[in-house]
Amino acid sequence: MIEEPPVLTITRTPRRPSAAQIEAFQGVPTGFVVDALKGGAALDRAIRPMLDQKEPVAGPALTVDCGPADIMATLAALKVVQPGDVVMVAFAGFQGCAAAGDRVCGMMKNNGAVGLVTDGPVRDHAGLSEVGLPVWATGLTPESPFTKGPGKVGFPVQIGGRQVETGDMIVADFDGVVVVPFDRIDEVIEALVHIRALEEELDQKVAEGLKIPPAIEELLASDAVSWVD
Repeated sequence: MIEEPPVLTITRTPRRPSAAQIEAFQGVPTGFVVDALKGGAALDRAIRPMLDQKEPVAGPALTVDCGPADIMATLAALKVVQPGDVVMVAFAGFQGCAAAGDRVCGMMKNNGAVGLVTDGPVRDHAGLSEVGLPVWATGLTPESPFTKGPGKVGFPVQIGGRQVETGDMIVADFDGVVVVPFDRIDEVIEALVHIRALEEELDQKVAEGLKIPPAIEELLASDAVSWVD
């Protein structure tokens, strides 16, 4: 006879970026982070902000692996969430009920979470607005989930076409959600210095009236372009 699996499996020693690494991503737009990673870092665009998100949110991922329509692991994660975490709830992409609501998000915020990202919908929009925890999800539904398990907290999950592991850096804003793998955090921080400088320089040139990038002007004037009358 096969033994019944545990209702919950929770890792005791999750990895986590340093305070300095976390601070380096504060206020950084997702587009800068994608460029630092050379693309291929954003979650599926179906996962979008549910509230009016004016500023980027950045923090270490705390991963939660729920089955379709079940939130037991999400509730268990409230015990281990650390201040500054972005809770990443894998809902198996299930769209038939909510992966979280205003009360769960309120408890996450009370425990120090700075955001929730899920590949399912959420509910209680008015309550979510009042709680104020930034939420990225696939949409809204009033349908309620179950709380039966099984589920896991702190293990790798698949969300929005990307693998996410606890300790990865998550950066999210109105444009979407980006995942920085843990072992690439320092590389991205270093690249962001150069990217920020380039972006600020280009912003200034556009503000001063730039109409066409110089590299495109050079291309259009070269033999690589054929003009047809």
